[in-house]
Amino acid sequence: MLIATRVLTLRTAERNVDVPVRIFAPEEDAGAWRCRYEIDWPEGTYASAGWGADAVQAIVLTLQKIGCDLYVSGYHERGELVWQRPGNGFGFPVPPNARDWLEGDDAVFF
Repeated sequence: MLIATRVLTLRTAERNVDVPVRIFAPEEDAGAWRCRYEIDWPEGTYASAGWGADAVQAIVLTLQKIGCDLYVSGYHERGELVWQRPGNGFGFPVPPNARDWLEGDDAVFF
């Protein structure tokens, strides 16, 4: 079940493209919890999941995994990926060892 969507924008010289990020409800799987997510990149949908000991941990780790995926993307490296305004971050946390990647409000609040 889909529980949340955030739409980022890929800004290129030619056009703007929506990049939806979809997060699904955690599901128990073999004694652990999995929280699936999808990112609709222009070249296709990337699907993955975060895992945790319970549903809450699965959600937290999934949000951090999404943050990492966005910050290591070539689109971010080229400055093309935007959420609310350029250089302000994407509104997703990252693990402590990746916090130096954060920019804008992400660097302040995460």
